[in-house]
Amino acid sequence: MENKGSVVALNELEILFKALEKANATDKMVFDLSLARGLDYYTGVIYEAVFKGTTQVGSIAAGGRYDNLVGMFSGKQVPAVGVSLGIERVFAIMEQQEKERNEARPTETEVLVSILGKDLILAAELVSELWNAGIKAEFKLTSRVQNHIKYATQSGIPWMVLVGEAEVQKQKVKLKDIKANQEEEVDRKDFTQELKRRLSNP
Repeated sequence: MENKGSVVALNELEILFKALEKANATDKMVFDLSLARGLDYYTGVIYEAVFKGTTQVGSIAAGGRYDNLVGMFSGKQVPAVGVSLGIERVFAIMEQQEKERNEARPTETEVLVSILGKDLILAAELVSELWNAGIKAEFKLTSRVQNHIKYATQSGIPWMVLVGEAEVQKQKVKLKDIKANQEEEVDRKDFTQELKRRLSNP
């Protein structure tokens, strides 16, 4: 072969595939002659990483060798290899996988503080205690308990703290497990620790 560049390229590919064989990674590689990236500065092997699965997002990472790129700015040749990661595409794949495992929730909120009335001060007090304990919480004010349950269910919030007039009088709160559809009354002073325990042992 007379073309010196072609000879160099073939030699580099031979070394690459021998290394891949030693690493038992040839089954994870596809040699694609149609792949083209930045022909003005790439000087060697170029590559793309794709996700093998049901989620189709194109390449999730790409790069190659570019011995001359740094030299364009520094005035001297600096051999280099690099890769860029499509982090948004990776997140999209992770989100889809969680949905397929039924793990993804529309919200990060772990607990809905449900005040059966309009006591904003009580709501702020309870949700603040949860925040201080590291629990992601929000509150809702309405006298209709079904509105609370519907909101928590649609939002994917796993736990509720139900507080009505009766609970206030008794210094109690009700903890509701949305998935199991079970309620339990606990002391007002203990509800944060009870929720931490239950959230850590779903």
